[in-house]
Amino acid sequence: MKLEVVDRSGQAQAPIDVDDAVFGVQPNEAVVHQALLAQLAARRAGTARVKTRGEVRGSTKKLRRQKGLGMARVGSARSPLRRGGGVVFGPQPHPYVQRLPKRMRRLAIRSVLAARVRDERLRVVSELGIEQPSTKAVTAMLGALGADRSALIVTGTPDRAAFLSARNVAGAHVLPADTLNVADLLSHQTLVLTVDAVRRIEQLWGGERATSRRAAIAAGA
Repeated sequence: MKLEVVDRSGQAQAPIDVDDAVFGVQPNEAVVHQALLAQLAARRAGTARVKTRGEVRGSTKKLRRQKGLGMARVGSARSPLRRGGGVVFGPQPHPYVQRLPKRMRRLAIRSVLAARVRDERLRVVSELGIEQPSTKAVTAMLGALGADRSALIVTGTPDRAAFLSARNVAGAHVLPADTLNVADLLSHQTLVLTVDAVRRIEQLWGGERATSRRAAIAAGA
């Protein structure tokens, strides 16, 4: 399939051929949802912790005798029923990491990319052309591309000048293709890719490897 290419001012350039195994697949929303939940869960620290009745400081002596006082029976001051006592079934440190197969992670990214193409929310620019940090340059480019609401700008290699330029632009974020992920893709209205980023994405999540796997699955069916 072909994708339209524009320059940073929005002027049309020659279209490019892209890998159908990346940008032309049928989006799998269930896999995208599962990948998003796994990524968000991995961000949780899992360090919340409270003390049980065995860890609260204080004596374990029974506060008063069992009978004869006309009051309810009571145990130690560590009881969860008393102020300052332990907590029953409170949070304890544990990991929230959800393991996701590599094929599902790859399919999730390809699904979001294909959905962006289908919904016409993907823009391909020939190059950013930002040599020095300039917030004005990024704002003007996003305005020309119709992506001034929120945009994820993906470069082929880490671009410090572009990152610093977009740092103060509300709703804009820059990252290299190697760190592309489902959460960032879904949290921005428009996806802006450089041509170098498109080629790098094809190397990472498409190419002959993806085509051969799809062919093998189709043959098995």
